[in-house]
Amino acid sequence: MAKKRDFYEVLGVNRDASDEDIKKSYRKLAMKHHPDRNPDNPKSEELFKEAKEAYEILTDPKKRAAYDQYGHAGVDPQAGAGGAGMGGFADAFGDIFGDIFGQGRGGQGGRSNVFRGADLRYNLEVSLEDAARGTQTRIKIPTMSECEPCKGTGAKKGSEPKTCPTCAGHGQVRMQQGFFSIQQTCPKCHGTGRYIPDPCNSCHGTGRIKDHKTLSVKIPSGIDEGDRIRLTGEGEAGVNGGPSGDLYVQVHLKPHSVFKRDHDDLHCEMPISISTAALGGEIEIPTLEGVARLKIPAETQTGKVFRLRGKGIKGIRSVAPGDLMCHVVVETPVKLTERQRELLTEFEEISKGNTKLHNPRAQGWLDRVKEFFST
Repeated sequence: MAKKRDFYEVLGVNRDASDEDIKKSYRKLAMKHHPDRNPDNPKSEELFKEAKEAYEILTDPKKRAAYDQYGHAGVDPQAGAGGAGMGGFADAFGDIFGDIFGQGRGGQGGRSNVFRGADLRYNLEVSLEDAARGTQTRIKIPTMSECEPCKGTGAKKGSEPKTCPTCAGHGQVRMQQGFFSIQQTCPKCHGTGRYIPDPCNSCHGTGRIKDHKTLSVKIPSGIDEGDRIRLTGEGEAGVNGGPSGDLYVQVHLKPHSVFKRDHDDLHCEMPISISTAALGGEIEIPTLEGVARLKIPAETQTGKVFRLRGKGIKGIRSVAPGDLMCHVVVETPVKLTERQRELLTEFEEISKGNTKLHNPRAQGWLDRVKEFFST
């Protein structure tokens, strides 16, 4: 069975997102993946159902609180039903034979009440220059931290959690159904084996509080769109002394005014005048390292691509930098003066007599048009 994705990740929101942010994100995903809009796409239907489930959990305050504390297990209706398949069947028979031979699960032998903290994701926008050269930045993230007054126990100072009287600390209760003894999660302690008679005023018994922390993140040179940086142990605090989760920093490149990145290569448009395209010349080209000069040969056409080797970006896993691809766009002059109009008109007149020589592409297109209409 495929592992369920984090509900916050499914909807593309942070863990402290408001109900309104969650609703907006869900509406956008529902419109995109609704089965009526994608009748022949089973993947879209799966994404729609996944988003719907995440929305229903995160917009219900009680379910969201349970999910924030226990993850998917906190909102899974099957989580306390003795497991699925052979595990639940074996547990049932284990209880029966344990009772017969006096070998029941005494003490704290039930379910563990120590949980690892949830992983977090942070979306970080990085400029193209910083992605190419690498940098260091500071981020502020929302998180769940261990409650300081109760030291994560959930109990008010001077008190402590007690063994659950309903399940005697097992975390599970048994229901007799004929010959079989079926185990279920204890409804009082929710499987922890303990309950808190006098909850902490700060965390209300959860052992954790909403918090913010500032972290320093090193952005390695060459990082690209969609790459993730893992900060071990910087996720949410664990429950009852459990280890903290991890923080994944998801990198997104900001749009650049000049360049577009394609893995290690960079692309840019290079407008040139009609005279430069026809007669040739030399122009300056911006690169991430400064200005480079590029020779334009005579009779250059729109769409011609010039490659500047090694002027791209050296990716994280690359041994050499990519190239800079300059795409020529011959620009038609605008707001002409009277003298410019006269010269262009004169140029047009003297060129008409020899179109095949001066405008071979235009002449070739006209020939194909004539052949099309003559067939």
